[in-house]
Amino acid sequence: MLSGKNILLGITGGIAAYKTSFLVRLLIKAGASVKVVMTQSASSFVTPLTLSTLSKNPVLLDFIHEEDGSLSWNNHVELGLWADVMIIAPATANTLSKMANGNCDNLLLATYLSAKCPVFFAPAMDLDMYKHPSTKTSFEKLQSFGNIMIPAESGELASGLSGEGRMAEPENILAFLENHLGQGLPLQGKRVLITAGPTHEALDPVRFLGNRSTGTMGFELAKKAQELGAEVVLVSGPTTLTIATSNINLQRVSTAEEMYLEVHKYYSYCDIFIGAAAVADYRPKTISEQKIKKKAGDEMKIELERTKDILKSLGEAKKHQFLVGFALETENELEHAKDKLAGKNLDAIIVNSLNNKGAGFGTLTNKITFLDKNSGSKTFDVKAKSEVASDIWEEIIKRIHV
Repeated sequence: MLSGKNILLGITGGIAAYKTSFLVRLLIKAGASVKVVMTQSASSFVTPLTLSTLSKNPVLLDFIHEEDGSLSWNNHVELGLWADVMIIAPATANTLSKMANGNCDNLLLATYLSAKCPVFFAPAMDLDMYKHPSTKTSFEKLQSFGNIMIPAESGELASGLSGEGRMAEPENILAFLENHLGQGLPLQGKRVLITAGPTHEALDPVRFLGNRSTGTMGFELAKKAQELGAEVVLVSGPTTLTIATSNINLQRVSTAEEMYLEVHKYYSYCDIFIGAAAVADYRPKTISEQKIKKKAGDEMKIELERTKDILKSLGEAKKHQFLVGFALETENELEHAKDKLAGKNLDAIIVNSLNNKGAGFGTLTNKITFLDKNSGSKTFDVKAKSEVASDIWEEIIKRIHV
């Protein structure tokens, strides 16, 4: 949910400010860009240097920035426009009251009043302060403005008392944000399992049989599914591609057998499966324990055996899952794809042809036809694989929400 988002973190002067270093790390790990605005009193609890190092951005404390004898203005309007989400954590009773009443005596409050994005606040104060009528009034007013409250937790407080008022733990703040931002997304609550890349079938310790798949299509499908709210498991064969967000569970395998086992580990729990991997149909029947040496005049013959058909096995085990396959063909594309669609009990199949310029392995583009089991068909123009992923998910979502 947070991958690629611009997060503006406002930190006020409460003891819970020390936790914000952990919060910044979690936000960065989730793929967000983070900028920090602090009040002067907050810098007594956590240093700007720590937060600047973790966020990889300068920490802003005041309207005027002085460096090497020169002065510049920290533009609160630009900050408010930059942010996709603003979080104020910890939000003290003092700052909450100022926010509720439009008081503006520091950079953080000016930025809050300029923000055009959703604003979340995580209260942090002692038990009696949290329950005071004036604090409750601040909560109510801020929520009436459309701000979203991240409820305080119960536990030991700085005063030594135990009760409600403790700032939500950083991991709980992150979960709250992701759950809130995911509401209304078409794949929210769905579990998606995707395969990507080639498989490598060993001949000996240094050689293998493989194919030209880079895994790009499968990785783009996984990224888009996560953006649409899904919980994603991506099982990838050997590829140089990486995932920037920890919200996608990436499992790496090498062989068709390893992919088969890994897919079946997750399949019963998934709602949608997309087989975008180019799985080897055959593997060497025997694997040499030592490197095979060439000899003058010799020919080399390799006996092959069939690998397990992952898609067919999933079709046979299908219960509630929406099952999507890929068909890369060089001739009679639609006929072969329709046979595969029916023979493997698929709900839909994505057809691409090596005869189409810009389609297939090793390109950043693809040209596809989407076929479903009810004879629905839609052909798309050549597009970047990231856009193709969006088209595929749009077609799947139409069918699972019928």
